Amino acid sequence: MKYLIKNGRVIDPASKIDDMIDIIIADGKIVEIGKDLNLKSSETIDAKGKIVAPGFVDMHTHLREPGREDKETIKSGSRAAIRGGFTSVVCMPNTEPPIDNSGVVKLVKDIIKKDALCNVFVVGAITQVRAGKRLTNISQMKKEGIIAVSDDGSCIEDKSLMLGALKDCKKDAILLIDHCEDIRISSGGVMNKSFISTKMGLRGMPKEAEYIMVKRDIDLAEKASSRIHIAHVSCKESVELIRKAKRDNVEVTAETAPHYFALTEECCVTYDTNTKMNPPLRTKEDVEFIKKALADGTIDAIATDHAPHTDSEKDVEFDFAPFGIIGLETALSLSVMELIDKKVLSWPDLISRMSTNPAKILGIDRGNLKKGSTADIVIIDPLKEYIYNKDSVESKSKNSPFINWKLKGKLCDVFVRGKVVMRDESIVVGSS
Repeated sequence: MKYLIKNGRVIDPASKIDDMIDIIIADGKIVEIGKDLNLKSSETIDAKGKIVAPGFVDMHTHLREPGREDKETIKSGSRAAIRGGFTSVVCMPNTEPPIDNSGVVKLVKDIIKKDALCNVFVVGAITQVRAGKRLTNISQMKKEGIIAVSDDGSCIEDKSLMLGALKDCKKDAILLIDHCEDIRISSGGVMNKSFISTKMGLRGMPKEAEYIMVKRDIDLAEKASSRIHIAHVSCKESVELIRKAKRDNVEVTAETAPHYFALTEECCVTYDTNTKMNPPLRTKEDVEFIKKALADGTIDAIATDHAPHTDSEKDVEFDFAPFGIIGLETALSLSVMELIDKKVLSWPDLISRMSTNPAKILGIDRGNLKKGSTADIVIIDPLKEYIYNKDSVESKSKNSPFINWKLKGKLCDVFVRGKVVMRDESIVVGSS
């Protein structure tokens, strides 16, 4: 099928394009991009008043399959991704069993081939069973198709083991995505350590637990001459360490998630377990530092850290609820409201943080609208307002603090590999 997208504001940071131009799609590729294009025997999509951009790339998604299909599956998670404009997602290895060997990598890739409605890339574990004791065979997993490694949700406490992992990643030319948390400091904590946590009678998680490990692992990456990517940055001190490392030419990149620039620790005062996440929500000052870091490029990417949990798991006392929230379907709107509307980022800046930069960091051929590239494309209505209600959630899990919020900025149409997967806000592939 051939498509002609006309009259839209096309933004492609990779090509430095921000203009009213047209795009022709055929055979899964972008075959032409320019002004006043016409094509016979094609379907025309009028994007007047809308933004046309490369599909978003989420560096940090938990799809739960295999093992916890009650929370999410590759199929349901990819539906949620499409709803949020993510044409590519990177699935983390904290499944059951963990993705820590080539056999499990093959199993996951087989499920992806059968069920995924968007591009799903696989991350392997750094250590066996994500236990932080013995390194996995990264080379074998890379041959099976992983694009990065991470013990996401777990920090590697052993300094020498972490150094060895970084050296292996350097040798195998693969990215290490780092969960930075010193559990000797954070263990037992359930929210940011502050006057608020004390007043609520909840054990706090000091910021030191994050930034101490950020510093340690940046230093180790410099020693190993290896790349390192810092996941879900949440606090001022981490930002300052990453900024300094970049000035010192350390190969470090970083991401944050929308909840770290849209919410603060004050949201926890209702004891809503959907405000419990790791790292925890921080202070207003931290939120401002995260926004400035996105603006100046210290933080390269916006990722969702989409972490589905069932209602029964979250419907318990704050102390006992699991960490994490879903985020694929709200990331764009929260970014529009907190970053675009508040003039922290321009639209090209936002698209670079959600698409171009993540693709570049991961080394995947996505995140651009260049002629000949894969046609992963989103069409956005930047002014559309809507209520994010529970019945509309595509994820199997509904654990979001943003339920019933009035949001702004919505996906209208989504193309994956040149195929329309969402049209006029309705998903047109797969079944619920």
